[in-house]
Amino acid sequence: MSTDTVLYKRSYVFSFIIRLCHWLRAFAIFGLIATGFYIAWPFLVAPDSTDVLEQGWISFAHEVLGFVLIAVTLIRAYLFFFSRSNVERRSVKDAVSPTSWIKQIKAYFWIGQPPHHGAYGPLQLVVYAGISIAAIFMCLTGLTLYANVYHLGMGGLFWQPAEWVTYAMGGLANVREWHHIVTWALIVFVLIHVYMVIWTGIRFRNGSADAIMSGYDYHPVHVKEENKGNTRFNITHTTQTLTIKATSTNEDIATWYWQCLVRRRRCRRTFRQLPHRKLPLFTPRTSD
Repeated sequence: MSTDTVLYKRSYVFSFIIRLCHWLRAFAIFGLIATGFYIAWPFLVAPDSTDVLEQGWISFAHEVLGFVLIAVTLIRAYLFFFSRSNVERRSVKDAVSPTSWIKQIKAYFWIGQPPHHGAYGPLQLVVYAGISIAAIFMCLTGLTLYANVYHLGMGGLFWQPAEWVTYAMGGLANVREWHHIVTWALIVFVLIHVYMVIWTGIRFRNGSADAIMSGYDYHPVHVKEENKGNTRFNITHTTQTLTIKATSTNEDIATWYWQCLVRRRRCRRTFRQLPHRKLPLFTPRTSD
């Protein structure tokens, strides 16, 4: 059994544009699900009513959110393959490595730590790739349904591809049915995704939810038991060095660090002194 003390090193993972795309996509998916179910069953208007204005506005909102999802899907595909930061592309190495899969499965059973060469674990990357494919499918089927309603403007522009998709799927009714089925797949994914984000943050103490909000992730740094006691920690940046002396044990430093950089409830003045978007290196060493 290891008796190492665990500290956490902060690293910048997700850029502002990636975080913005994430929340825009989440907003679009939630809005599309709500408006899509209403379009399938307009329960606010009686079947024999001639008031179609409410249905029209909800359909309009569904279409706007659909084009938001299309734009975000295209941007995220471009950023994954061509972004200057390769933190997401490095995750492919884990996805094709049997060793990484074994480590990931063991971590889910509370045995060891998951592999972390990139932003995602192997299972995480595979699931996200599948959801991205599902989002592309929803965009294509959604545009097909759109082009069959609006025959001018952008609908007319998409008419020829939409006609091919309709024929390939066996008719417009099948397009609508599969559009509805994949919606349920997205709903199941959202529920599991939220649960796993919370579970991962509690299990591994890595600030998984914080990464998609602030852009920073946290990774454990183990300190050997023999260094426990009167220990000095240097927080080193490119512009300054902050030295803290432990009065008793390394656990005190770990507690201070967690409060300062993760919870951000204490040591606010020290936290504001950290250079923006710098990657601090935490180096434990025995005091002189």
